Amino acid sequence: MLPRLVIAALLLAHGAIHASFLSPRPPATAGGPPWPFELARSWVLTPLGIQPATIRLLGIALVVATIAAFALASLATIGWLPADLWGPVSAAAAIASLALLVLFFHPWLVLGLVIDIALLLALTVAEWSPTIG
Repeated sequence: MLPRLVIAALLLAHGAIHASFLSPRPPATAGGPPWPFELARSWVLTPLGIQPATIRLLGIALVVATIAAFALASLATIGWLPADLWGPVSAAAAIASLALLVLFFHPWLVLGLVIDIALLLALTVAEWSPTIG
């Protein structure tokens, strides 16, 4: 059961970090790093002429979907939801996270992309599930 709890905690933590996109930007400091969690601009959508309010709304929807899906995946991992939900909600969580991180890309977010891709590969190629066994 301990490995499942660890996996559930990692899934929940990965989902929760996406809430940083909704937090206010901290004050800039001289020589400080840029804030990586920005929904005001998208390197993909802004050049297409999409309005900033629409871009932000899409980003918020992706954040909510990501957090909710990772929370459901965590619950399925520990057995509080049916085990057959683990794969679909984990895939939905990783895809929503990938969409968010790609649309609002910052180099600091590469680790999140790696986590999402690894999860999708584990689901599809290895057909792995922490709920089996």
